[in-house]
Amino acid sequence: MVKFSKELEAQLIPEWKEAFVNYWQLKKHVKKIKLSRTNKQIASVEFTHDFGRSILDPIRFIALKVASTTKHFFTSSNNNTDEIIQVRSKSMDSDEEVLYQTELLQLFSEEDEVRLFFERLDEELNKVNQFYKTKESEFLERGEILNKQLQILLDLKQIVGDRQRRRKSNAGGLLHRSSASFSSTNSNSFSENPAELNDSSTEMSQTDEVIAALERNGVNFMNSASSRAMMTKKGKPKVAMRIDIPATTPARTISAVTSMLWEDLVNQPKKEGSGDFINRKKIQCAEKMIRSAFVELYRGLGLLKTYSSLNMVAFTKILKKFDKVSNQQASASYLKAVKRSHFISSDKVVRLMDEVESIFTKHFANNDRKKAMKFLRPQQQKNSHMVTFFVGLFTGSFVSLFSVYIILAHLSGIFSPSKEIAYMETVYPVFSVFALLSLHLFLYGCNLFMWKATRINYNFIFEFAPSTALKYRDAFLICTTFMTSVVGAMVIHLLVRAGGFSPSHVDTIPGILLLISIALLVCPFDIFYRPTRYCFLRIIRNIICSPLYKVLMVDFFMADQLTSQIPLLRHLESTACYFLAGSFKTHEYATCKNGKLYRQLAYVISFLPYYWRAMQCARRWFDEYDLNHLANMGKYVSAMVAAGARLTYATQSNHLWFSVVLVTSVVATIYQLYWDFVKDWGLLNPNSRNPWLRDDLILKNKSIYYLSIALNVVLRVAWIESIMRFRINSVETHLLDFFLASLEVIRRGHWNFYRLENEHLNNVGKFRAVKTVPLPFRDADSDG
Repeated sequence: MVKFSKELEAQLIPEWKEAFVNYWQLKKHVKKIKLSRTNKQIASVEFTHDFGRSILDPIRFIALKVASTTKHFFTSSNNNTDEIIQVRSKSMDSDEEVLYQTELLQLFSEEDEVRLFFERLDEELNKVNQFYKTKESEFLERGEILNKQLQILLDLKQIVGDRQRRRKSNAGGLLHRSSASFSSTNSNSFSENPAELNDSSTEMSQTDEVIAALERNGVNFMNSASSRAMMTKKGKPKVAMRIDIPATTPARTISAVTSMLWEDLVNQPKKEGSGDFINRKKIQCAEKMIRSAFVELYRGLGLLKTYSSLNMVAFTKILKKFDKVSNQQASASYLKAVKRSHFISSDKVVRLMDEVESIFTKHFANNDRKKAMKFLRPQQQKNSHMVTFFVGLFTGSFVSLFSVYIILAHLSGIFSPSKEIAYMETVYPVFSVFALLSLHLFLYGCNLFMWKATRINYNFIFEFAPSTALKYRDAFLICTTFMTSVVGAMVIHLLVRAGGFSPSHVDTIPGILLLISIALLVCPFDIFYRPTRYCFLRIIRNIICSPLYKVLMVDFFMADQLTSQIPLLRHLESTACYFLAGSFKTHEYATCKNGKLYRQLAYVISFLPYYWRAMQCARRWFDEYDLNHLANMGKYVSAMVAAGARLTYATQSNHLWFSVVLVTSVVATIYQLYWDFVKDWGLLNPNSRNPWLRDDLILKNKSIYYLSIALNVVLRVAWIESIMRFRINSVETHLLDFFLASLEVIRRGHWNFYRLENEHLNNVGKFRAVKTVPLPFRDADSDG
């Protein structure tokens, strides 16, 4: 049977852990009571045995047992008349806060320990009660705001719908005219047709009623004295209210920047006021935002409901332990006070959950409750034992095939510099791409495993859907499947090569493997983790188009991964050149490397990941006006300069470029190490209670953090090899480059854990367990 402490640890909300009952501390107090009671019993027994043992000792022991059982029975039956404790509640005048305080009505043999236990229990009850009240008031206020936003949305949809119906009804006699001429002759067409005039006036009166309702909700339309004046020349309604649609796409970003520059440069206010034009596209975006806000509100209410029930069980369990240890019946009296407390007696959360369910079902699911529940209560993906089975199967297959490959490679002598240089120049880059990618996937699976084991809520941080999020077993399955296929292709390549086939045909095998991998990545069929594949493609699109897309946590996290995969991108460059230039037909591997364009593209590819990451920092500064983002951008600019200097030094080996490489690389490394430890990991705090770490640590062993700091420093200075040049021949050069690229991937996987640990602790410190969705509608007067 699983202990309740482990159940509580597994079920509690990680971001709210500090607000839960400290069940473990209360257990320590109960153990102190038990220890004190045991010591007194031992002392009394020793005092009795000073006079020697008696044949009546067993009878005396049975009599004491019967007496204690009788006392326990009468105490439990008369606890209403003879209470052991009394729980008093004090109402504070400030914010209607209620504090609970326990008074002992009977003397205990361990009075000091019991008093300390109930003092601690009162503190925990007051803490839970206050936190619940705070979160409940936040969610209730959020619910009221969302109801107002939804009402404004529905009214605006009705206005736009009325406008479109008027256009359709008046389009009968004007099929060959443009929309602009229609809006300019709208009044003439109305006067020519009395029936259409009556229909239009009826719709106008309905629109006026909606506008009046909106104004009662605090939304003011421009020139609302008449409905025609409310419309612009193109027939679009204009309101004295802002619709804040986040600039998450390139079109919205360009529009926002253009509007800002126009206002700054021209500095002319609009003649018709500061209202916004309302169209169907804006309303659709606003509807998505409000729907997401309702989903997050419902999720937060569910978390608060779980918080209430888990704490109630914790109070019940710890009081039962106290009764068992103290041989008293104090739990009934205290549990009455707990049940009367606000976090148990209040039903506002349950009623608000029911209200949100009905609203969401009606307005966002077309009265389909099953469809609504898919949004509000997404089902968790169940773990399958088949995944574990296939992970083991493909791991064994990979080990076997890799052993076969090593034997075949040794027999064919492909790694001999005197025999086969072409293999390392042509086939090696393709297989290195897959090897580095598989290593990164394996480390990501290790990250997922560690995040889950340490209760780091990575799905919330990355904003992944729980129903489709990748688990560590899935990551290992993808990795092992991928690597087994790659090593299998390598074995087939060697066997075909040894069979005497044409080299031009043999060398197409790596290219075919690359094409199959790309086709599988973009495959539209729902096979092989399609949601994950499409999520990956969407993130890569956001990175490439930086800074046009809004930067999320998962976007810059993935961009950081790309900065560690520059060798992989360089190998992709050489592979693309080798196949696109047709070098595999002539088997002339030096064609690409001797080209000027190839050498220039090497600079571009080495700069691109740092450039994308710098543009993301610029976008985040534009959105948040935080100077830390500009400082972070400087780190990536320094990395670009150092990478460019090292590339130039590889072709122009002289003392000048050696000095430039040394200076730029040292500056960039120090910059990166400072940002790693202080900003990304939150360490090196001299005032921390954990020397030179941080106050809160998830891993219990502090030495792991010190070792991680040292390891990160060592792996960060691996660039020294590029200027020392520990190389003998072409084969060893390629193998050493692959080894250094693998070390950088390992460093990134190691960095990932501490980066997300720090982000999780920031969420815990702010009790942030629910995403705050921005709302679309606000008054134009609030544009401070």
